[in-house]
Amino acid sequence: MNTILTITGSDGTGGSGVQADIQLISALGGAAASAITSITVQNTLGIQEFHDLPASVVRQQVEAIINDLQPQVIKIGLVRRIDVVEMLADVLKRYQPKHIIYAPVLTSTKGEQLVLPRVYEAIQRLLIPLCTVVLAPSDLPGGPRRHGLANQLGSALAYYLSLDEKVSDALLHAQTYLKQLPAVYADGNTRSEELYNQFLDAVEHYYNRYADVAFYAEQLNVSARYLAQVTRQIAGRSPKAIIDERITAEIVKLITTTNKPLKDVALCLGFSSQAHLSRFFKKRKGVSPTEFQHKQ
Repeated sequence: MNTILTITGSDGTGGSGVQADIQLISALGGAAASAITSITVQNTLGIQEFHDLPASVVRQQVEAIINDLQPQVIKIGLVRRIDVVEMLADVLKRYQPKHIIYAPVLTSTKGEQLVLPRVYEAIQRLLIPLCTVVLAPSDLPGGPRRHGLANQLGSALAYYLSLDEKVSDALLHAQTYLKQLPAVYADGNTRSEELYNQFLDAVEHYYNRYADVAFYAEQLNVSARYLAQVTRQIAGRSPKAIIDERITAEIVKLITTTNKPLKDVALCLGFSSQAHLSRFFKKRKGVSPTEFQHKQ
């Protein structure tokens, strides 16, 4: 069995990256080896951080596999550093595998830029001339773009090339195989929608006692960072903005429909003092609570 080496970044969701490469190549019956170029911090909502590995570390991974397993098909995906591009070009010129596939990973399905223009310029100048196949968007099967689709195409193509198929035949077989695969996860994230609604319910229940995002994240058993990702994706606002908006709406209601003194309103809504409430309100409405009352 011919080994296929995939050189790309990680994807903790398993929908793309080295994890998906290994899974798909193995499912087809191939033998996959890997070298990681970048460790990502991501979930189904997007990528939060990249930890790009230096060329020396990537070189050690690549040469360890090449020297031992001698893969004749190498697939290259996410490369974000110029020194890694230069190193890969040097190693591949010396090793000269039968097939080198470049599956460009320049932007995510969320529209996030993954590779800087200067890095891609180096890829075009140094790596692409060495490639047997450079995948293009037109090579993807028809239908909506989904997370990991281009990555899957590159992996399937690598497998069929490892069987010594012609490039045209291997690409056709890879496209046909992909059409039968389900999406790893849909663009519409029901988990996010469910969590967002739970957050709104929690705000409605606790807004008069708690205004900090950490409290709500703890109630929902998620990190404050993940909660912020969800609210920004669905509502375009931070959790804090949503909480403060609900508190502000209640202040407006109480000062315009009741005769409660401001100090009682402040106490009712968890403020430390009337002055604290006034500062909070003026920051959001541009006027003090008293001035707002007079304008009504």
